Amino acid sequence: MNIVRQERNGVPFYCCSSSDWSGAAHGFSTRLGGCSPMPWDSLNLGSSLGDDPARVDENFCRFCTALGTRVSAVVKNKQVHSCLIRRVGQDDAVRRPSDPAVFSADGLVTNEPGVCLTVFSGDCIPVLLYDPVARCIAAAHAGWRGTAGGIAARAVEAMAAYYGSRPENVLAAIGPGIGPCCFETHRDVPDAVRAQLGAQADPYITPLAQPGTFRVDLKALNAHWLRRAGVTPGHIACSDRCTACGLDEFWSHRIQGRERGSMAAMIQLI
Repeated sequence: MNIVRQERNGVPFYCCSSSDWSGAAHGFSTRLGGCSPMPWDSLNLGSSLGDDPARVDENFCRFCTALGTRVSAVVKNKQVHSCLIRRVGQDDAVRRPSDPAVFSADGLVTNEPGVCLTVFSGDCIPVLLYDPVARCIAAAHAGWRGTAGGIAARAVEAMAAYYGSRPENVLAAIGPGIGPCCFETHRDVPDAVRAQLGAQADPYITPLAQPGTFRVDLKALNAHWLRRAGVTPGHIACSDRCTACGLDEFWSHRIQGRERGSMAAMIQLI
């Protein structure tokens, strides 16, 4: 399976190309196709970065229309870089997509059709999951702390616990995020990953010439966690797009700080 760039109604996005995903509308946004001015130009989906809420609502309408998801059923979380997964439904939908989230979590799961799970990113790794057999979905925001703690695996486990999902049936899409080309870090990230994975983390950590600095492949680590959780390797699609390299198409928190907009990843059962 591959993650490919598509465009509908002037709004580009990335999604999994396999027809196996036909039962779940889904996609990863770019910064293009919206109505917001600088520094949020243009498809800003973040409500806490200073943009006009009316523009954020319009951007959500454009993105949801492009994906085929329901803007009236957006469920989002207050992301706190945890491994907390929350089961949600229609009652958790925000009144307006620009409204702030009211509960803390970094992963969402549901089996209710029409509920639009939404997570946000500006370098962190967005992960979307779909089980076409058990008919359930999940969305996870995997920053380096969530990646180290295995939030992608925790989401697979939640799908199994709540809805009887079998990991071998789960399809996974790992979206655009910062790549190992740009994610240079000190010992805190490798130490956190090794604390959970031991020597299994080593292939994803590259020491650099300056002592105490490393490059870490967060996307590959999330794929590793998914395989550990029982997801079939051939069911995992991973975007090769780096948000820090591609500022013409994405925002990067590491490069731009808070003078930027926010991307989102969405998934909804059809």
